[in-house]
Amino acid sequence: MAGLDVAIGSRSVEAAKAAAEPIGARFGCNRDVAENADIVVITVPAKAQLATLADIAEVVRGKLVVDTTVPLVPPTVARVQLPEEGSAAMRARVALPEGVDLVSAFHNVAAQKLAQPSDVGCDVLVFGDTRESRAVAIALANKAGTRGIHGGPLANSAAAEAMTSVLIHINRTYGVNEGAGIKISGILQQSASE
Repeated sequence: MAGLDVAIGSRSVEAAKAAAEPIGARFGCNRDVAENADIVVITVPAKAQLATLADIAEVVRGKLVVDTTVPLVPPTVARVQLPEEGSAAMRARVALPEGVDLVSAFHNVAAQKLAQPSDVGCDVLVFGDTRESRAVAIALANKAGTRGIHGGPLANSAAAEAMTSVLIHINRTYGVNEGAGIKISGILQQSASE
């Protein structure tokens, strides 16, 4: 909807095709899609994160990888359960080779909100070890109808990852069907992406 050229990868090309066709996107296996992408966005459950990263590791050197993984552990997804590394983002940092520009983002926005064609009313905290890589991911978040906000270094991703479990609990407690999100107050729109 934002006018970007999108390709969807999966371990199963048939699964990628099923997700891509309704939106007119290209598709293929994870490795091929990652190899041909400028920006690679990882959107898998925590249990598939390491296998997915291992599959694409050698073809993403020199690229920006945006990891959206949240360490949810079923059946208690409304309870914060960060991995041994401190966060899914830090687990990804260990799993990826040198030369990959890793950013972590999109943890606290429900998928159904991102499918809306307008402002979804949520902010996206973006974490990465360089301001430049965060700025690229912030621009991507802004195109997705959210407001991207610099959240600091990659290690800070633990806060947003943990907040996802809190939001799931809020959704259940208050019957929020469309998914509760976060909005940071006190930041002017133009200064959010600076």
